Amino acid sequence: MTPRSPSDTQLNADVTWSAFDPIAYVDHNYRDLQAEDAEILHIVRDHFGDHFRDRSETEATGPVSGIDVGAGANLYPALAMLPWCDDITLFERSSANVRYLRSQIASYDANWDQFWRLLCKNPAYAAHDMDPRARFRDTVRVESGDLFDLVRHQGRWSVGTMFFVAESMTTSHTEFARGVECFLGALAPGAPFAAAFMEHSKGYHAGEHFFPACDVGESEVYESLKPFAGEFTTVRLKSSAAVREGYSGMIVAYGRRRSEADIPTG
Repeated sequence: MTPRSPSDTQLNADVTWSAFDPIAYVDHNYRDLQAEDAEILHIVRDHFGDHFRDRSETEATGPVSGIDVGAGANLYPALAMLPWCDDITLFERSSANVRYLRSQIASYDANWDQFWRLLCKNPAYAAHDMDPRARFRDTVRVESGDLFDLVRHQGRWSVGTMFFVAESMTTSHTEFARGVECFLGALAPGAPFAAAFMEHSKGYHAGEHFFPACDVGESEVYESLKPFAGEFTTVRLKSSAAVREGYSGMIVAYGRRRSEADIPTG
């Protein structure tokens, strides 16, 4: 399938997500640890490590539920949450990706070890002396679902990630913003989050099939987060755009979800 022209609008519901090829996607993107992903992991591990260290020092701790929204064929967001969570939901629409994710639960593939090793260079992660595969098996579950259906689960999760999803499922800026809202709405007030976005993406292949993207930059990412995130930061990665053709860089956003009282209405 060839890319659509810039004038075409392709909505999330129009996409044949079952055609997504997770094996080809992992081989291209995650067989080796690329510079952009390494930079993302540095940012995310420090954010989560700082949050949960401070939480353990100042608050009574309770069960922590994590969610990776639009997990796709990417395990490293879940690995970034693994030490802190009692349970993690990998929430994914594509039936092909759901099958891939479920195949990784019992013992994930060896290529993901390099991502875990990088996380453990942060002392907060290294302090958890655990077998990550056993922890993953005991903690992670896969749930099939549409990002927009998260409106039924307001405030359910204690920590969340969403990597390359809201801008990589549609060409519509309205759907992009709605996707960000649904992600943050699923988190409890004060919950830490991390999200990553392809900057000015023109769309992408996963195997033979071409998938749409919404053209966003740092300003669009910031504006989509601002109503729903309290303290948050957006960072354009220093690493060059080297994963594939058709985008100009990557943006990471991290922070905490606003309280309900602070979210603008009307």
